[in-house]
This record gives sequence, structure tokens and C-alpha cells, in this order.
Amino acid sequence: MAHEMKMDKKNMVVVEGSYAVAHAVKTCRPNVISAYPITPQTHIVEDLSKFMADGEIPNCEYINVESEFSALSALVGSSAVGARSYSATTSQGLELMHEVLFNVAGMRLPIIMTVANRAVSAPINIWNDHQDSISQRDTGWIQLYAENTQEISDMTAQAFKISEDRDIMMPSMTCMDGFILSHVYEPLVLLEQDITDEFLPPFRPERILDPKNPMTFGAFADPHFYTEFRYQQERAMQNSLKKIEDVANEFYDMYGRYFGGLIDEYQTEDADIIIMAMGSIIGTIKDVIDHLREKNVKIGLLKVRAFRPFPAQAIMNVIKDAKVVVVLDKNISLGMNAGALFIETKSVLYNTDIDVPVIGYMIGQGGRDIPMSTIEKIISDAEEVMRSGIKIESQFTDLKEELL
Repeated sequence: MAHEMKMDKKNMVVVEGSYAVAHAVKTCRPNVISAYPITPQTHIVEDLSKFMADGEIPNCEYINVESEFSALSALVGSSAVGARSYSATTSQGLELMHEVLFNVAGMRLPIIMTVANRAVSAPINIWNDHQDSISQRDTGWIQLYAENTQEISDMTAQAFKISEDRDIMMPSMTCMDGFILSHVYEPLVLLEQDITDEFLPPFRPERILDPKNPMTFGAFADPHFYTEFRYQQERAMQNSLKKIEDVANEFYDMYGRYFGGLIDEYQTEDADIIIMAMGSIIGTIKDVIDHLREKNVKIGLLKVRAFRPFPAQAIMNVIKDAKVVVVLDKNISLGMNAGALFIETKSVLYNTDIDVPVIGYMIGQGGRDIPMSTIEKIISDAEEVMRSGIKIESQFTDLKEELL
């Protein structure tokens, strides 16, 4: 299905990325917001606090808490009683939530949380990479990654609709690159209230905590039952593969905007080299592709929008005829000398008939700038792989040897 973007330019405004997210959350009519400020997420919760103070979010309570652990714990209760619940965090704040992330997913609570992606300490670093959310990939949260501020705004409504579906009932992280997207001012169309009210109906969960109809959430499960809980979580994740695609298409039909479902493609039809990546680096890669296509370099982009669930089949469908695949990761799985997207892409190709070389680069860690020249150098490496095969499977990018 082709998606021709229909941007309503007369309604475009120039706002900060964090404001776009806060406005989108407001438009989704949450019932409870609970968050603890941490850079670079702070502007999102400041804007939401202002909306609350101005009475712009009716039927909603904003809970002030003393930590990120408390912020998410409070939402466990609110979501369990049937309240549409939202939070935002980043980096060490997300890692402090680690235990509660499992509880939310295991209790099948469709909480939505924006993650303004930031490096994790030590050493202390407040700039962008994806180590914080990637480190939480096994907690049972759907993870979606945005390319720009329009996408993270639109993704917020999509995430609520995906997570609250009765066949899914899993929480979602909507991930935006800290500072690069959270603090940038760009023209975009703010999420429209009238369309969103039709797109996203009120949250009506099948089961809630109610003293008039007592039931238990998050109960003790001994070895006779625990496996079945985990199986059902995995089945819900698999169900969400189709739901993410369906919701993206429904969003396009109603709003006219589309940034991909599980994945998105750019110039992949005849590409010998396909680059895979997530987040704001997508824009830089597209510029490089446009530049190199003028020189007849057959190169394309596979944007991975959903990292959890992992879109294995969608990825294989795109890369099966490529001559080399290059995976860029703003994270590292220490001890593997590779990023998570690279590792998982290789894993889904095993035991298949697809025999394409895959090379990986860890890039932009701790907010290091990624100029077009760096991407062009990587593509030059990929061309050498086509000629001579893989010499280095996975490596750091722009490593400063003089500092070692």
C-alpha cells in the first residue's frame, strides 16, 4: 500500500518537540499523568503541568512523585482501575523503573511512556543514544522509535490505540532522540482533537480493579501457572505486529500522515546496499542516499520503527535481494561488540534461505555527532564488502584512537 503524505501545511506550527509530545498526550485525554523530571524529558512534563494548571486536561490527575520508580508505580494502580495513564522519562530514570516495567507488562496494563532517549551513566552523559530503552527490550513493553517531531506526536495516539486493544493490552514506549528531537523547533501539525476523538475512543478495559466486583491483579503464580502467563505475553506481542500496521494505516486514512508501520522504506526497490537504523539518524541517511543516488550508487534505507515486537518477517521481505546490509546502532551489547539491532537482524536470518552479508556499526553514542561524511564512509565500506566480502563484521564508528 502506497502512502502519499498529505501534510496540512496551513495548520502547521513551529513548536519544540517536547511541546508536540505534551500536546499529543493532552489530545489523547489521559486520566492520570505521573512523572519525575529528568533531562532531556523535563520540558514534556513541564508543558503537561502547565496544561493541567490551565485546566486544559479535564478529568485528569497529575501525581507529583519523588522518583521515577514511584512515578510508574503510581500508574500501576491508576491503570488497573481503568484510567488512561501516561508517563515520560529517560536514561537513569528509565533504569530506575526497571522492576516496575516488568510489573506493568505482566499485569497487562496499557500505560504509554515517552522515552527521550539518552545515554546511561557512567560516565555521566546527558546526550542522545538508545542505550536506555534498548536495555529494557526484554521487559515486555512495545517499543516504537520516531524519526522526527511530527512522527513522535502522531505516534503517541497510535501507541494508546495499539496498547489498549483487547487482543494486546501491553504497555508501549514511544522513543524520541533526546535533545535532537525533544528540544528542536520544527514545523508540524499538532495532533488534531476532533480527529483524535474519533480515532482513539475512551479507554474501556475488559477488567478493572473494582471493590464492587473484587478480583486480583498481579497475583502469585507458582510453577504450575507462571509459564502460561509468559506465553500469553508473548502471544500478545505477536498480535501487536499486525495491530501496529493496522493502526498506522488507519491513522493515515484519517489524518493523511504516515511514517511507517513496523518499518518504513526509502529507495529500497533496486538497492544493492540497504542501511537499517532507528530514530532521528534516518533524516541524515536519507540526505546521504539522495546525494549518492545522483552518482548512481544503488542504496536504500530500511527504517525500523518497531523494535519490540521485532518485525522479523517485514525486515526479511525488504533485505532478501540486497547484496549487503548495513546496520547502525546507537547502543552496544557489551561483550558482543555489537548493537542490538545488528544482533537481532542476524539472528532472524539464521535458518532461512536469505544469504546476505550483514555488517554493523555502533554510532553516535553519548550524542557524538553523525555527519553525512561518516555515513558515506560506511557506505564505502559496504561497497568493499560487495567486492571482497566481510573483513570486520561489527565495529565502533569514529573511534578516537588518540584517546585510548
